[in-house]
Amino acid sequence: MNEFKKLTGIAAPMPLVNIDTDMIIPKQFLKTIKRSGLGVNLFDEMRYDAEGNEIPDFVLNKPQYREAEILVAGDNFGCGSSREHAPWALKDFGIKAVISTSFADIFFNNCFKNGILPIVLPREQVDLLMSDAEKGANARMTVDLENQLITTSDGVEIPFEVDSFRKHCLLNGLDDIGLTFEKKAAIDTFEEKAAQERPWV
Repeated sequence: MNEFKKLTGIAAPMPLVNIDTDMIIPKQFLKTIKRSGLGVNLFDEMRYDAEGNEIPDFVLNKPQYREAEILVAGDNFGCGSSREHAPWALKDFGIKAVISTSFADIFFNNCFKNGILPIVLPREQVDLLMSDAEKGANARMTVDLENQLITTSDGVEIPFEVDSFRKHCLLNGLDDIGLTFEKKAAIDTFEEKAAQERPWV
């Protein structure tokens, strides 16, 4: 998992409420167990028509948001089923941070495990960031995890809270496997001792 320290990029506005995981990545794309390749189908039913053509009005199809790395979303983002493919699709598209007033718990947890920073803010601050995102590609937003600070294109600074353990994991690029490897020396010592004391195991 890549380290997440400070991100400056395009923010895409998506003010819809209750965007569920089936909207993020529809069920027909859940057959894969690979974390890559799902970005093309992110928000598939909103991005493409029945013939597979892009819908021009959808935000991520607009030229100014095709390279978006931040998503400013409406309430209750990531609700619905617990599919981990949802953060996989966001990450594969290039989204590294999602800002909303609220997230579904399982989706929220899955984001951290996959290197995406979900940020919860009060509605007035999300509205301010939504307005900033609506300015387009020239309005770059900065998300500074180390200092827990979002800076708008106009220089307005908005602090945010994040769990210290999850912050440590993102800053150091640690997923569950990476956390286990941090204890590798202790694990090796334990296994060597166990092999000597219980060679029959």
